[in-house]
Amino acid sequence: MNRRAAVALAAAATLIAAVPAQAEDWPAKPVRIITPFPAGAGPEAVVRVLAEKLQKKWGKPVIVENKPGANGFLAIDAFKRGATDGTDLLQLDNVHLVAYPSLFKKLPYDPVKDFEPITPLFRTYFFVGVPTTSKYKTVGDIVADAKARPGVLNYGSWSIGNPVHLGSALLESMTSTEMQHIVYKETSMLYTGVANGELNFSLGTLATAGPLQRSGKIKFIAVTAPRRHPTFPDVPTVAESGGPAGYEVTGWTTIAAPRGLPKAVADKIQKDIEAALAEPDIKDRYATFGYETFPVTREQFNAFIASESTKYADVIKRAKVALD
Repeated sequence: MNRRAAVALAAAATLIAAVPAQAEDWPAKPVRIITPFPAGAGPEAVVRVLAEKLQKKWGKPVIVENKPGANGFLAIDAFKRGATDGTDLLQLDNVHLVAYPSLFKKLPYDPVKDFEPITPLFRTYFFVGVPTTSKYKTVGDIVADAKARPGVLNYGSWSIGNPVHLGSALLESMTSTEMQHIVYKETSMLYTGVANGELNFSLGTLATAGPLQRSGKIKFIAVTAPRRHPTFPDVPTVAESGGPAGYEVTGWTTIAAPRGLPKAVADKIQKDIEAALAEPDIKDRYATFGYETFPVTREQFNAFIASESTKYADVIKRAKVALD
């Protein structure tokens, strides 16, 4: 019995020791990062810079493969048919994890069973943008007018279910107001619509609405963050601007691995990505787009995803929107 126990313990020790070794030797072949964003888009540009860093760290080619279109489903399908050892990774937008499960009755993926979110790549907050000549000086002004004229005020976005649409619907929900959602074909048309007064307001990031703000055609009256943005210290938060307390809208993307990846490998990928994101040149690139790093443990990130999913499920139900 003692001999059997000793053999069993030795085998167990060998197995335990093999896990870190597996992580240490990973990857044994090139790594592919599949992205649903087109070439040149801000989130895609971040992944390409990250891929260069990881290639140097891992000593293997790290290839970025663009699969835009179909709500990101083309990229997700390619990922699901790919390698399961972590050498195929996927960039996901926040809507894929927290909004689409409530917007689609049937999804071509399971956000819980198909993905292991490893770490967020960035987080960006939105600004409440109005025409420079707008009578609205604060979010409180918008809310008061929306209450006085239900269904008259409008805001815009580029599709159903994106963060700008759902963030604006969240404002309606938290203030018990009703406004019109106007959909534009692309972001440039959207913010031009704000500038020329077609829209009363729209949420926008520094990357999307920033150019028109810098040219003096759009005015930022608030930021959808818990604190003021360092680039615009004079722009108040939504709560400071007379809007609802606790109102927060973010856009973010994550790198996901196949569900069931050994923890040691997942930990290595997370650690190496976070180290790359901390390098000065990536921080400089982030500043260009108004992005910020969002360092959290996987447990904290999963809790955040669950919280965001609950929040937007309620917003989607109230707004009565669907994509199928």
